[in-house]
Amino acid sequence: MEKEPPQHHHHHHDHDYDHQHSPLKSPSSPTSTTTTTTTTAATCCNCGAPTSYAPPPTWSDTSPPPNYRPIRAPAINLPPSSHTQQAIILAPVPHSQKVPLVSPPYHFQTPAKKIQSPEDLNHFQNSDSGKNFLGFVVALSESIRSHKLSDPCHQSETINSIVSILETLIQWVDEIPPAQQTARYGNLSYRTWHSRLTETSDSLMLQFLPADLQSATIEIVPYFTDSFGNSSRIDYGTGHETNFAAWLYCLARLGVIKEEDYQAVVARVFVKYLELMRKLQLVYCLEPAGSHGVWGLDDYHFLPFIFGSSQLIDHRYMKPKSIHNDDILENFNKEYLYISCIAFVKKVKKGLFAEHSPLLDDISGVPTWNKVNSGLLKMYKVEVLEKVPIMQHFLFGWLIKWNLWGL
Repeated sequence: MEKEPPQHHHHHHDHDYDHQHSPLKSPSSPTSTTTTTTTTAATCCNCGAPTSYAPPPTWSDTSPPPNYRPIRAPAINLPPSSHTQQAIILAPVPHSQKVPLVSPPYHFQTPAKKIQSPEDLNHFQNSDSGKNFLGFVVALSESIRSHKLSDPCHQSETINSIVSILETLIQWVDEIPPAQQTARYGNLSYRTWHSRLTETSDSLMLQFLPADLQSATIEIVPYFTDSFGNSSRIDYGTGHETNFAAWLYCLARLGVIKEEDYQAVVARVFVKYLELMRKLQLVYCLEPAGSHGVWGLDDYHFLPFIFGSSQLIDHRYMKPKSIHNDDILENFNKEYLYISCIAFVKKVKKGLFAEHSPLLDDISGVPTWNKVNSGLLKMYKVEVLEKVPIMQHFLFGWLIKWNLWGL
């Protein structure tokens, strides 16, 4: 019979107590290299085998040993901090709000950036404008609840006009092919596309603004032109997506978009916007702006997950875990935004889903879409609307006011 290796050696002597060796591990488990290299095991005076009591550590009080980390813990891309997770858990679920309409006299102005610090951010969060903007996003989410994208809905001339404008922007991508270059991200042809956008955006707005509101272009155009990425950095992220939501919010403030349009705003306008953004991302290789790496929902988007989870509330057989079924992804990605987003992530990212998208994988374990939706709304508030690097680009004018009280 083979003799046991000394580190797993159990033996008894005429001591007042028994001692075991290799105290950090059970005899059957492999010994971690970290424990054997950082400490020198004390030896039994009788047999020379290591005892369970190691000599005092060589660390000083000013330099304590690093925390022991289990082998399975990821070495990079650590998950969001427990502070952030706690903030999301404790946050109340945001509620929808009606958007107050502006009335003459109008005081449209060029909007400006105001947020530079966490204090500025708190100011925005506590303002009527901040609360109402989030309430608008929630109202859009509720409008599409339990609806497929193809479900018939009220489609005004304004909605059709906005969809047509987005189709024009998609067409421009075909007219401006990507430049031949070696860089992985940031195709320079995107700047040509973006400059065409800025040159024509005023006239695009005039396609649907009524005569008495045409002076609003000075205020709404900057939100619009900043909704499709940054032309100098050639990147795109949730801040740009939030600007698109802010542009829609401004149109709601003007009464150009009405509450009965909300379902079409998601199912027609936002879907078309997403189609354009996916094309821009793929053709011009837009860099993800401020991506959380694997710990984000998606490198670029957040809102389609909110709207998409709302669509699936009370679905007869599709549950959050259904995203792992490839047949469901293939058959329903045209009808449900959430399914469409998962299918897109799986298309552009290789490897195991749980490894490249652990957050989405975690969400698939939530029992109901209702819980997914309310969790994502809370997360949007904490992870997007309460982050200075994202919100420092947010614009304030007469329609979205910077002052604390009043809209």
